[in-house]
Amino acid sequence: MPSGVVTAFDDHVGLGEITSDGRVIAFQCIGIADGTRTIDVGAEVTFELLPKLGRYEATAITPT
Repeated sequence: MPSGVVTAFDDHVGLGEITSDGRVIAFQCIGIADGTRTIDVGAEVTFELLPKLGRYEATAITPT
């Protein structure tokens, strides 16, 4: 399972980014595994990649 750090998250919009091995992967708040729909910037996480509309999006995001 890939891991990375949340490098951006807009709580109001519900969109964020995870940086993992030098690449940036977008995510939506519904992809946060615990159902809270919010996560702190700087949180170390594991996640799964979901192919979506010709790109990958992070899902099943779990703080470590």
